[in-house]
Amino acid sequence: MKTMRRNKLSVWKFLSLGYVTVILVGSFLLSLPFSSANGTWTDYIDALFTATSATCVTGLIPVDTATHWSVFGQIVILILIQTGGLGFMTFVSMLLNLVKKSMGLSEKKALMVSAGENERVDLRRLLKRILVGALLFELLGAMVLSIRFIQDFGVGKGIFMAVWHAVSAFCNAGFDLMGGAFNGEKFVSLTYYSGDPLVLITIALLIIMGGLGFCVWDDVLECNFNAKKFSLHTKIVLCWTFAMLVVSTGLFLLFERNNTAFGNTFGEKLLSSFFAATTPRTAGFNSVEIQSYTDSSYLLTLVLMFIGGSTGSTAGGIKITTFAVIVMGMISVFRGKRDIEVGKRRVHSALLHQALAVFVAFLFIVITAAVSICAIEENNSLATLQTILFEVISALGTVGLSMSLTPTLTVASKLILIALMYLGRVGILTFVFALSQNKQTVEVKKPIDNIMIG
Repeated sequence: MKTMRRNKLSVWKFLSLGYVTVILVGSFLLSLPFSSANGTWTDYIDALFTATSATCVTGLIPVDTATHWSVFGQIVILILIQTGGLGFMTFVSMLLNLVKKSMGLSEKKALMVSAGENERVDLRRLLKRILVGALLFELLGAMVLSIRFIQDFGVGKGIFMAVWHAVSAFCNAGFDLMGGAFNGEKFVSLTYYSGDPLVLITIALLIIMGGLGFCVWDDVLECNFNAKKFSLHTKIVLCWTFAMLVVSTGLFLLFERNNTAFGNTFGEKLLSSFFAATTPRTAGFNSVEIQSYTDSSYLLTLVLMFIGGSTGSTAGGIKITTFAVIVMGMISVFRGKRDIEVGKRRVHSALLHQALAVFVAFLFIVITAAVSICAIEENNSLATLQTILFEVISALGTVGLSMSLTPTLTVASKLILIALMYLGRVGILTFVFALSQNKQTVEVKKPIDNIMIG
C-alpha cells in the first residue's frame, strides 16, 4: 500500500497533465476537415497552436479565427476558452471535494494555493460562486454587446458574436471573430470599434472582473462588500489593480497625445488609453494597431503584460500580488527593515523569496525564448527584436496581443510559443512542483558567509 501511494501522481502532475490532455483533444478536433471553413484538414501545428492558445486563454493565433474556422471549429475554440478560464479553478475545487478523505494536509494546502486561497474555505460554496459568478458576468456582458452586434451582424450572428466575445473577454482570452467582417481584413481584433464606448467599456470591465480572481470575489461577498473586513490579499489586489489602471491609462494618454490612431478628441483618446491599459492584463484584444504605438507605449505594454492579473484568476503574468510583494520588499530593504509591513499586518519574508523566484524565472525564460526565436527567424524580415520580444512576453503572460508576427513564424518558433503559453497558464511554480520529487529531507544549515550586494 505504501509503494502504491508513493507511485501515485502528485497533485501538481495531475493538474499539469490535465491541461495537456485538454490541449491534445482540442488540437485533434481542430485539425479535422469539418473544423475549417473550407472543409479541408488544418495543419496540425496550427491546430495545436490554436488549441493551446485557447486552453491557456492567450489569444495568439496562427490563422484568423473568423475566416479559417467553421462554426464547429469556433465552438470548439470557445469551449476550450471556457475550460481554460474556469476549468482550472473548478477542477481544483471538485478534486478536493472528491478525494479529501484520502489526502494529507500538505496536498490539501497545495490545492488551496492552486485555487488562490491561503486558508481553508468551503470549496463547494466557492465552486458554486465561481460558476454562478462567471455565468452572470458573461451573460450580462453578452446582453450589452448584443445591442451593438445585432445592429451590425443581424440577430442570429449578432447574439453568437456577443456571447463569444463576452466569454473571451471574461476569460481574458482575447480571441475575436471580427476577421473578414469589415472590408475583408483579417486579424483586426476590435480596431473597427475603437471609438465605441459600449463595446470597449463592456469588454474592458469583463477583462477586469475576470482578472481579479475568484478568491477575491468570494472574500468580497463573505465580507458583504465591507472593505474594512477584506483580507490582505483582497485589499492588495483591488488597490494595486485600481492604481495600475489609473496610472497606465494616464501614461498612455500622455504618450499617445499626438497619435490620431487613439482618436482625435480627448474623450476618444481617453477611451482608447483606458482600453490599452486594460488589455495587457492578459486579455489580448486591441482597439488600436500595436504597430502604431510610440516606443514609450510599447515598453509600457511589455511591463503590463509581464505583470498580468491576480492569482487564482483567468489572467496570466507573474501576477499583480507577486509584483506588489517585490515592490514592498524593495521599499522595506531601502528603509532598513527586515519585514514587509502593510498597514497593521506583516508579510512573511518567505513570500518575498517566492515572488523573486517567480520574477527571475519569468525573466530568464523570456530572454532564453527571445534569443532562440531570433536565431531561428534570422531570415524572417518581420522578426525583429522588438516584435519577437513582444510575442514572447505575450505568450508567456498568456496575453495574446500581437504585432502580426505569429502567422509568419516557422514550426520551431511556434513550438517555443506553444511551450510558453502552456507554462504561463499552468504556472511556473506548479510546473516546477510537478517535475520535482516529493522527497522529505532533513535540512542541514550550513555556515553563514557574506556576499557584497549593490
